[in-house]
Amino acid sequence: MHDQVYSYVIIPALIFLARICDVTIGTVRIMLVARGKKVIAPVLGFIEMMIWALVIRQLMTSGLSNWVCFIAFAGGFAVGNYVGMYIEEKLAMGLQVIRIITQKDAHHLLIDQLKSEGYGLTIVDAQGANGKVNLIFTVVKRSDQQKVINIVQQFNPNAFYSVEDIRAVGKGIFPSSKNLLNI
Repeated sequence: MHDQVYSYVIIPALIFLARICDVTIGTVRIMLVARGKKVIAPVLGFIEMMIWALVIRQLMTSGLSNWVCFIAFAGGFAVGNYVGMYIEEKLAMGLQVIRIITQKDAHHLLIDQLKSEGYGLTIVDAQGANGKVNLIFTVVKRSDQQKVINIVQQFNPNAFYSVEDIRAVGKGIFPSSKNLLNI
């Protein structure tokens, strides 16, 4: 009885938890690689692969006929993806460019509000499908994205906007005194 609890409960639970850890670390590592973090990403990669190797070793030595271990392996992978994405979202590291397209006559309050919040803006007159428009560009910390979108929706609910991650910026006007190049 004790051997069955060990083989069908304890070992699969450990495999499940270890898989959550290594996949979560992998998700965060990929985010750091994309942002050019050359020191911490390899360290996380080392930890991720050590955990993975230990899990594979345990999976193979616990007997390939123990289907519960395979379910735990796959389940840990799935949950690890979710946890990694959740952590990455909460860290909100990096920078984003927000592009806002407004009707020519409908942008003044929006621009004034964004400027009063300290966001640097680049405004370009352009021609859209329905006439003259303004393109408004701003670079923000990812953690400020929703705040800017809320301002856009409040002051110009018909504005079109898009958001894109960027890797680096140089010089500009930002709402915080922190140097965005180090984010």
